Amino acid sequence: MNRSAQKRNRQAKERRLHNRESKSTMRTAIKNFDAAVAAGDKAAAEAALKLSCKLLDTAVSNGVVHSNTASRKKSRITLKFNKMA
Repeated sequence: MNRSAQKRNRQAKERRLHNRESKSTMRTAIKNFDAAVAAGDKAAAEAALKLSCKLLDTAVSNGVVHSNTASRKKSRITLKFNKMA
């Protein structure tokens, strides 16, 4: 394998790890939101909703998830929050 291919492999590995971390953080925030809604804690749910939306937007801007995916997820969690109220 030549040097440029080795460098490509290194870069791909770093990007893959970064993207995995970003997705994991995003999913954890959504799970925390769902837990707050299930518990009926409106203040915690609102904070988790804001964090989840922020992380989804960040993931879109970094190219980790598609914009339609983020929009769908944001729409669904916002509906859950509004039904709670």
